[in-house]
Amino acid sequence: MADTGKKQVPLRLSPRLYDALAAWAEDDFRSLNGQIEYLLTECVRQRKRSGGYVSRDLDAPPDIKLPADTSKKD
Repeated sequence: MADTGKKQVPLRLSPRLYDALAAWAEDDFRSLNGQIEYLLTECVRQRKRSGGYVSRDLDAPPDIKLPADTSKKD
């Protein structure tokens, strides 16, 4: 098998996130692996452009709300 230079990374996803990503990949005519790689690439590009982090809600499928950040003290 030819070496493509790509690294393999084991990845565990919740069933809901997996289903949302799989549906999104199908809509974009990509494999699930290709969709994850595309999304990670876009996040890295955005971070390089802005110098900051991407939204903390980026990985939440539309029907999942992330809990409020309780680490901040007002």
